[in-house]
Amino acid sequence: MGIPAWIWFIIAAVAAVAGLALLTVDRAKESSRNRERARWAELRGWQYVEEDDRLPQQWAGGAIGYFGASSAVNVVAGSTFTSDGRRPVFVFDIEADGMIPAVLVAVRCNRLHPVLLELWLASVPFQRAEMPELLGPVGQRYAFADDVTAARSLITQELVDAADALGGDVGVAWLENEWVLASVAPNVGPSRLERLLRDLGEIADIVDPFDEEYGGQLEAEPELTTEERARQQGF
Repeated sequence: MGIPAWIWFIIAAVAAVAGLALLTVDRAKESSRNRERARWAELRGWQYVEEDDRLPQQWAGGAIGYFGASSAVNVVAGSTFTSDGRRPVFVFDIEADGMIPAVLVAVRCNRLHPVLLELWLASVPFQRAEMPELLGPVGQRYAFADDVTAARSLITQELVDAADALGGDVGVAWLENEWVLASVAPNVGPSRLERLLRDLGEIADIVDPFDEEYGGQLEAEPELTTEERARQQGF
């Protein structure tokens, strides 16, 4: 004797209700994250936008390439002080296949890095289709670069120590174009992002030290409003 049709109907109804409940919880979490990020930006006097499809296209390495990021959501743009001056920053969630796998923090330097350098935690399954060349273990991380010779001259003990200090929740930190970037778990709050911004600012100071050649640019930066700075970065 088969199972009566009404039992299958009840099972389907329960599954539908459970699915709707999970969807409601996910949307509530997303809304909470949006509000938290927007409040944080407002407190810092930074710019906030809900979504920017163009922003992830500035980079191809690190977490951007690993997750195949298609869009940036909950985007915060502003600037922060480091020991070598004020630097523009971005904080945003990356979206891939309808999911948010990580939060990215980016700090801008004043010059282009000569090499794409990725520093991955050994515990992360970091392999992807188009991976830069393996350089080897560097402190607590594995280094990959698109130019091994240039990367060796860039990696100093100071940089290794600063990368090790980022924390075990930072799967990858990398240098690309004129940016220092890192990815962290998607559920982190503003206090963790503040610390990561400071840590990346220290790395930016290491790879892009202040000197007379770039002094004028650093001094001019504070005169820009947050809105002007955000437009300058593509908003």
